[in-house]
Amino acid sequence: MQMTDIPFGTTNWAEVPATKHAGETGWAYWRTRNFGEIRVRMVEYTPEYLADHWCSKGHILLVLEGELVTELEDGRTFTLSAGQSYQVADGAEPHRSRTATGAKLFIVD
Repeated sequence: MQMTDIPFGTTNWAEVPATKHAGETGWAYWRTRNFGEIRVRMVEYTPEYLADHWCSKGHILLVLEGELVTELEDGRTFTLSAGQSYQVADGAEPHRSRTATGAKLFIVD
């Protein structure tokens, strides 16, 4: 990946408006910035959140707070807590997220 045409800048995530996205259960709140083709998000999942779809988009995801369970379409699951991350390429293993307690994430895709 080549990052080009992005001048130095800072982001106060508390000032970025949140958009609300329904899961199969629970809600996801996204604070999103776009830098060229790169999307950067601060995402909060409510307790009992379950994604409503299998995602094939590539991500680098860092758990900031809470606990996140990422399920792959092949049945494997991975539980991440604060300070842990995962990475997956575009078009690789379809995945979806869930959390019993809620989670706060930083995602680059």
